[in-house]
Amino acid sequence: MLDLAPRREDLEPIEIASRAEILALQLVRLKRTLRRAYERVPHYRRAFEAAGVHPDDLASLADLAKFPFTCKEDLRTGYPFGLFAVAREEIVRLHASSGTTGRPTVVGYTRGDIEVWAGLVARSIRASGGRPGMKLHNAYGYGLFTGGLGLHYGAERLGLTTIPVSGGMTERQVQLIVDFEPDIITVTPSYMLAILDEFRRQGRDPRHLAQGGHLRRRTVDGRHARRDRSRL
Repeated sequence: MLDLAPRREDLEPIEIASRAEILALQLVRLKRTLRRAYERVPHYRRAFEAAGVHPDDLASLADLAKFPFTCKEDLRTGYPFGLFAVAREEIVRLHASSGTTGRPTVVGYTRGDIEVWAGLVARSIRASGGRPGMKLHNAYGYGLFTGGLGLHYGAERLGLTTIPVSGGMTERQVQLIVDFEPDIITVTPSYMLAILDEFRRQGRDPRHLAQGGHLRRRTVDGRHARRDRSRL
């Protein structure tokens, strides 16, 4: 079996930090986040005051239990930009949920957020076996859904040859997988099953991709039923 475990020298310092170092960093950043939210977002100032807490009350990670949750209804009440902690002009990208059960949940990203996001995704792909130069077939949807673009920028950051197929047009998905022979496919569990069904409809056996050494990783993420897990 091909060993795709990352080399220690390729990892970033935080990826090999001790548990104590991680906990210390989490506390520093959590304090910063709570104060930023309290000072810049009226909703959080009101919520903290209603719960009788202040950012200064966080002396340990366990103290997070004193602070109120952010609920789905809070996100809807703050629609569209009420929970942003920066001026709207500093936002370089907006994403949103489908809004099928109410108002969409809107998320805004600064340029710094996009950089952090890309770095985290790159590390995740590397942790799952991805390496620079591999081909990645990205079947997550591009658009308001965060999946496609989020994965795309991380894959490029890691140095993968990124194929931005997006979702849909399943017949073409199969053709591109056969022709381009990607090392990695990134996709939701339910759509991976749809792609496999299309392989069979065309009389193709998708297992030959792995047997031939081309498809090394499938990265699936999202909601799926227990029966889907066993099929995948």
